[in-house]
Amino acid sequence: MLKQRIWNRVCLFVLLLGIISPFTKGQSREDIRTSGDVMAMVTPMASLVTTLALKDYEGLKQGALAGVTTVAATYALKYIVQKERPDGSNKLSFPSSHTSISFTGAAFIQRRYGWKWGVPAYLVSSYVGWSRVYGKKHDWWDVAAGAVIGIGSAYIYTRPFAEKYTLSLCPVVTDRHCGFHASLSF
Repeated sequence: MLKQRIWNRVCLFVLLLGIISPFTKGQSREDIRTSGDVMAMVTPMASLVTTLALKDYEGLKQGALAGVTTVAATYALKYIVQKERPDGSNKLSFPSSHTSISFTGAAFIQRRYGWKWGVPAYLVSSYVGWSRVYGKKHDWWDVAAGAVIGIGSAYIYTRPFAEKYTLSLCPVVTDRHCGFHASLSF
């Protein structure tokens, strides 16, 4: 099951690369890289805003722990590995911090609030990873490692959101009545 999920995410990422590529004609590498830089913060900010709007303080704590773990692991590896960037600008290419941070936010959203919100978040994060490769700041394995770190950190700490209120409707059939019983608990 886990292997199937990983394979599905890899396939989605490759598919997104194919879909996004035609739209980059006429755009400079610098423009694409800049848009990826900006979008790297979309999923973490969406996570923060969502937890605060829902007053989901347990989720806020879980997201913060995932974020701190991601940043610590990413930067520790950057300084240990010392891999040169494709553009030669420095030796902090592996893993991609933009990608790890973005995928932490996406995985948090998906794990905490479900796939309905997770799919768009993963699409944004995939674009961020692709923009880092296209912009010659990372190789694909730098981005893949960042995604794994981000998703792994979020999955370690994040638990699904439990609704505060539950509504149940049950059919009721008696010798005199037929209808529904509604129950609200909070």
